[in-house]
Amino acid sequence: MTFTLADAPTTLAELHEIGWKSKSVKQEVHDNFLAKLQAGEELYPGIIGYDSTVIPELNIALLAQHDMLFLGEKGQAKSRLMRLLVSFLDEAIPFLADPAIPLHDDPLKPITKRGRDLVANRLPEDVPIAWWPRDQRYAERLAPGTKFADIIGEIDPAKLASGVSMSAEDALHFGLIPRLHRGIFAMNELPELDELVQVGLFNILEERDVQIRGYPVKFDLDVLILFSANPATYNRSGKVIPQLKDRIGSLIHTHYPMDREQGVLILEQETGEECELRNSDCGMKEPGNPQSPQVVVPYFMKELVEEISRAARESKYIDHESGVSARLSIANYRTMVASARQRAAVLGERPAVPRISDLGHIYASSLGKLELDMMGTHQMSERQVLDAVLAEAIATVFDEYVDRHGLPEIAQIFSQGVKIEVGDMLPSSHYAKLLERVPPVWDKAFEVNASRDKAVRASCIEFVLAGLYATDRISRSQQHGRIVYEL
Repeated sequence: MTFTLADAPTTLAELHEIGWKSKSVKQEVHDNFLAKLQAGEELYPGIIGYDSTVIPELNIALLAQHDMLFLGEKGQAKSRLMRLLVSFLDEAIPFLADPAIPLHDDPLKPITKRGRDLVANRLPEDVPIAWWPRDQRYAERLAPGTKFADIIGEIDPAKLASGVSMSAEDALHFGLIPRLHRGIFAMNELPELDELVQVGLFNILEERDVQIRGYPVKFDLDVLILFSANPATYNRSGKVIPQLKDRIGSLIHTHYPMDREQGVLILEQETGEECELRNSDCGMKEPGNPQSPQVVVPYFMKELVEEISRAARESKYIDHESGVSARLSIANYRTMVASARQRAAVLGERPAVPRISDLGHIYASSLGKLELDMMGTHQMSERQVLDAVLAEAIATVFDEYVDRHGLPEIAQIFSQGVKIEVGDMLPSSHYAKLLERVPPVWDKAFEVNASRDKAVRASCIEFVLAGLYATDRISRSQQHGRIVYEL
């Protein structure tokens, strides 16, 4: 059955004529998912690194028609996965177009008294039908501060004052879940949900009815319910009532990128890059702003930004239970590029190429995103912890390039008394002049990124110098944003 919303049925009689069949929202998701799977369509656009881990479990849960809990640390795409399930809904579904009905009642299987009366007491030609699009059939709520009335409902005092009985359906003011009848509802951070509300979810998950203030109002609610939670709080005794855990059909474990390359792919996707920059002069311009300087990001700089997050996740100074979100990499990357863009604008350089010295600005985009382990930091400040993490990330990436290019030979230059000054606002020509006074061994530094552009070469120089320092091959002094490297 195919038709456009422009010529969709507007009465119950017309709906009968086209042979419309009702199905539950879980059956609807199941059928559309299976159709996409059989057609080989992309199921979860924008999700990277979950193909052999999370996705198979999610697929099975959808086919099993389960309510689901996405369990993982912050920044693991839990909310994104939940929102993507909307794509498995029909383009639109019909509902009874009566403003007095507080939810999108199925014309063929109404669950409200008003809906049943409307269908029973009018001719099908006189029962109005409207269509509910898929993008409006999803809602989510953050658990902290959520009250029973917000997601389940409450007795409406105004209706009681008009003489309606408390035990009558008409006395209720519906919350989000009843209003999402025939849709998808997601609750983020489940362990932070008040116990009273958790209890209220028991009947909805199992019996699919509503009980408010001791008055049972039977509804055959049809809703796919999703939850998200952090393992540290979800597994803590007493945070989530066991009976509620028991009623959740499937638990989907998420995780951080398994390797750095996956993390870089996510970084590129989330920052909207137009191309991948490894060993090339390919650049990007800020979308929608043709006047913005071209930005060329050497691949090793992307690796460094991602490695900072990876090192933070392994750091003994950072709380592992809290996790380190992928948002840290994204925010740091944008800060680094912004610093390069500022230098290019002030000095009139084209293109703008990020350097190690640009990472000196990531304190602004990192502090607050790292939760310290109070037992492991030994009174270290968050800034000191970030310095340690940054040094470790530089050393890790640099060692990989050392194995590839033999860069330690450059350290011999400093035994001859050579000093090199770097800084985020020094022009690229400054670095080019320095190289005129040092041996050709520096050419090995440019194997890191094959380019003749001065700005790219300046970035390579800073990377090598920072790597030599991070691996204790040379020393440095720092003052007012300028860094001097020496033996």
